[in-house]
Order: sequence, then structure tokens, then C-alpha cells
Amino acid sequence: MEVKQSKHYILGVFNDEDVLVQAVYKVRESGIKIYEVFSPFPVHGIDDALGYKQSRLPIAAFLFGFTGCCLALFMQFWMLGFNWPMIIGGKPHTGLPFFIPVTFESTVLLASLGMVATFFIVSDLKPFGKPKIFDVRSTDDKHIMAIDLEDNTMDIEKIKDILLKNGAVEVNKKEME
Repeated sequence: MEVKQSKHYILGVFNDEDVLVQAVYKVRESGIKIYEVFSPFPVHGIDDALGYKQSRLPIAAFLFGFTGCCLALFMQFWMLGFNWPMIIGGKPHTGLPFFIPVTFESTVLLASLGMVATFFIVSDLKPFGKPKIFDVRSTDDKHIMAIDLEDNTMDIEKIKDILLKNGAVEVNKKEME
């Protein structure tokens, strides 16, 4: 039987997104590692404040689309040129202009399906998984800054004090599996 270790977090609750962004900068400057920030709506500038790098999803989209394009062209050239050549209206067996619509559709199909699959994998969204909800109010009107205590060597009281000084309306301790 596998025993799951629970993790301990400090949650800073914020009312205003501008105060939250400024608090993220100040908390990171003080040497505290932030686990994640949860918000009921997109907050402009939070990615830069948290130090996130640009996403590599566009590269994955290109690779999926390129794969779809190559597979469509190979399929059409193979089927109509070598495997089962047919003369249709006097046209050549392997005329590239005639393959463009199917190639375009296959490119878009594989790129979109690949991006959906990649998004679900990267976001850890499983069909029957249970999401981590640190504070239910983060889906309504509050912004939550979660700090993993195992990643930080600073004292809990000092972390709470820094959060309160930078605009948190309340600070809670939460244990998650």
C-alpha cells in the first residue's frame, strides 16, 4: 500500500489583481519561491512577475501540423501514384495542385488534435483526476498565492509577515495530498 505524503502550503489571499502582481515581485525579491498563483480571471503581467518563460506550445503546433502535411502528401502520392493509379479526366496521377485541399485539411486536423492532447498532458488534466483546489474563493473573486513550505527555508511567520505587508488580506496554512 502506497502512503501519500501531504505537502504544506502558505496561501496569501488578495482582493486586487494589481496588488497581487506587485506582491509577486516583492515576494520573489525577498527570496521566497512561489508555487503558483490562482485567479478567477487572467491577470495581465502575472507571467512576467512569476518569471515564466515563453511557452513552447507553438513549436509543438508546428510539428503536429508539419506531420499532418507530410502524412497527407505521402498518403496521396502513394495511393494515387503507385498503389492504385487511376486516370481521372486525363489528369496526371500525382498532380500536386490537386492534393492541396486534402493536405491543408490534414495539416489543420493533426495540428488541432495534437495541441488539444498536448495541452491536456502539460496541464495534467486527466479524465478522472481530482483537481487541486487550494481555496474555493479563487474561482469567485479572490486571488490566491500558494507558497510551498518544502521549497522555502524561511520561517513560516516571516513568510506570513511578508505576505501581509505586501497586500494580502489574509494568510492561511493548507495541507494538500
